[in-house]
Amino acid sequence: MSAFNNAGFSTNADSLMRYVTDPWISLTIAAAVILGGLGFPVVFELARGWRRPALWSVMTRITVVLTVALLALGTIVLALAEFSNPRTLGPLEGPQKLLAAFFSSTMTRTAGFNSVDIGAMRPESLLASDVLMFIGGGSAGTAGGIKVTTFGLLAFVLWSEMRGETQVNVGRRRIPPSNQRQALAIVLLSIGAVVVATFILLAITPYRLDAILFEVVSAFATVGLSTGITGSLPPQGNILLILLMFIGRIGPLTVASALALRDRNRRFELPEERTIVG
Repeated sequence: MSAFNNAGFSTNADSLMRYVTDPWISLTIAAAVILGGLGFPVVFELARGWRRPALWSVMTRITVVLTVALLALGTIVLALAEFSNPRTLGPLEGPQKLLAAFFSSTMTRTAGFNSVDIGAMRPESLLASDVLMFIGGGSAGTAGGIKVTTFGLLAFVLWSEMRGETQVNVGRRRIPPSNQRQALAIVLLSIGAVVVATFILLAITPYRLDAILFEVVSAFATVGLSTGITGSLPPQGNILLILLMFIGRIGPLTVASALALRDRNRRFELPEERTIVG
């Protein structure tokens, strides 16, 4: 239940570290996390037509492709970064390292379990985890973050701009400008919330930037992972993390809904003027 809902609560004091080499436990929990994090619309569509990917909606295509890509990329990056770390993957055998790296990559999809000591990870692993947590899982699911659909839409916007195209196309579908603006607004507001919270925690605590940033992104994306400093934060720091969890869970959905409901057609247009960008 905790895995499917991306909660990350465990009855074990060490989360799932005792099962780091157990594929039955690790892969079962990872499968539940992925299934819950795909988003219910995507799960329903896959259940009806998983054999016909040509008929999938844009949302399902982006979610499935990016989910697989991020899981694979996260596994590779974490395995390489922690390969020789004696406090994480170092003592494990080859296949066990890969299993632990895959599990860690999956848990950054806002699941919150851990099979290795997060506080012992190297700074580059924490940074990679920050990115994965910030992106999060699928829309309308149990995962947090800005959602892979938001990230995917902005990636297609960038790709279209680099190619000089006036329209943003995904497969055989055109993405409306309103969708593009919603994605941009969610990302910029989310980055702003993370930056402000990180600045405040750096000012009121003695901890390093990598540890503070990890805590902030983990709270904003409602992940639940920690480097171990959460319990020693001052009361105002804990309150800030609580606010981040609340904002991160309902914020992106609220912003997207508000922007969609505020669409209106103007009865006039102002003169166009281009400015220098970059």
